[in-house]
Amino acid sequence: MSMTDILSPKDIEAALSSCKAAGSFDYKIFFSKVGLSGKTPEQVKKVFSILDQDKSGFLEEDELQNFLQNFAPGARTLTPDETKIFLTAGDSDGDGKIGVDEFQSMAKS
Repeated sequence: MSMTDILSPKDIEAALSSCKAAGSFDYKIFFSKVGLSGKTPEQVKKVFSILDQDKSGFLEEDELQNFLQNFAPGARTLTPDETKIFLTAGDSDGDGKIGVDEFQSMAKS
């Protein structure tokens, strides 16, 4: 399964365009532009499973750093600051990673 099975290529392109510059990534804007906030819980879980590269059931810091590359292979990596902000925003239980339920909450916020 790929992102384009769930999200529109046009929306992916628009979302990636909104955060091309280092330091410009905002997960709320990205999730809105990519259309994730309007998807069903099952679709959001499918996106999560694509992002969870090591299939641990969590998104860890290294997976978040490469987050944009899951949407397009040539996309940039997130800066260390962007990655930390993204992780802090999603990690509601303080375990240092984002679980599927936390990701669902982020997608809907």
